[in-house]
Amino acid sequence: MIAELICVGTELLMGQVTNTNAQYISEQLAPTGIDMYHQLVVGDNPTRLTEAVRTAFLRSDIVIFSGGLGPTDDDLTKETVAAALGLTLELYEEEWEKILAFFASRNRKTAPNNKKQAMFPRPCIILPNPNGTAPGCIMEQNGKAAILLPGPPRELIPMFRDYAMPYLMKRSGHRLYSRELRIFGRGESDVTYALDDLIKQQTNPTIAPYAKTGEVTLRITAQCQTDAEGESLVQPMIETIKARLGDVVYSDCGEPLPLVCHNALIARGETLAAAESCTGGLLSSAFVDLPGSSAYFIEGDVTYANDAKMRRLGVSAETLDRFTAVSEQCAREMAEGLRKRAGTDYALSTTGVAGPDGGTQESPVGTVYVALASKDGTIVQRLQLGGDRTRIREVAVLHILDILRRKLCTK
Repeated sequence: MIAELICVGTELLMGQVTNTNAQYISEQLAPTGIDMYHQLVVGDNPTRLTEAVRTAFLRSDIVIFSGGLGPTDDDLTKETVAAALGLTLELYEEEWEKILAFFASRNRKTAPNNKKQAMFPRPCIILPNPNGTAPGCIMEQNGKAAILLPGPPRELIPMFRDYAMPYLMKRSGHRLYSRELRIFGRGESDVTYALDDLIKQQTNPTIAPYAKTGEVTLRITAQCQTDAEGESLVQPMIETIKARLGDVVYSDCGEPLPLVCHNALIARGETLAAAESCTGGLLSSAFVDLPGSSAYFIEGDVTYANDAKMRRLGVSAETLDRFTAVSEQCAREMAEGLRKRAGTDYALSTTGVAGPDGGTQESPVGTVYVALASKDGTIVQRLQLGGDRTRIREVAVLHILDILRRKLCTK
């Protein structure tokens, strides 16, 4: 079975709105076993939308639409799709009553044009929208199906999850089961070279590598009837991959590095603090973003200026004068000083040159020192990272998290 995605909205074409709906729907569709070969963004133009709809139904069994279900004249998705399928819209009184109730509950008046949001072909499957005034729907005709969803993600996501997904799973008759391996410390080309024979010989399950910022993901996917069957198919492949790649595989269930460290710290009942210069709070945020991090994360200090490093962390003036803030010595004293002051089991530190300016011959842009202090001593690494300012800071955080992960998971 083949599906296609059409996202409707001139604002998407103009770059005024990021098309997160396409990413979400694509990710959710994968486990259904329904193939997706095409995605399209179309503006609010009836002629071009009609052409896109007709083309999509020629090559796909299911076409999923997002956007264009509003009350204005340029919201034409429902009318265009119905016409392409030879269906006529009529007022669903029960849906109109729900829209009236929605506005009344918010002490707002209903505009006459809201009535078009209660117009659907009969028969069709109505998809409730508790978060807005635009119900979705599923139109079926001649073995084809059109799934119409609203554009705002806060409306689309629950509607797709609660109503469209059960419909898709029922139609597919089978599913895909996936596990995600996350890798830090080897690049995509290196990983795929190490797994070349497995990738070339893959049948069921399959191996799909993806490069992310600073790391690599492998999605192992099996076509199956049940999750238990899928797990029995992917697990042997996962074990083979882990044996080849070693401890650069930090998760075999899709957990990102911060979450791996988070879970380990909670399990061990140990505490952590972070002192940051060039990463400017990204490292602390990686933990604070996770619910429950208050159990172990004691404090985060952004000590950007040298004076702050001395005053808050105890970095010596002699160290800064002799070695500068971008040095092994400074990173070490930052981590050790914070650990002593905060009284934590571990303290992390970052200091470096994120650019685009500030580099020297000794410490060019991308030079970053990261440190981990614990009762067992202090580990310091010098990194030479590439990319722009954002990438350098993000990858520096991944490096120090990986150091912490190895410390926590190998003791």
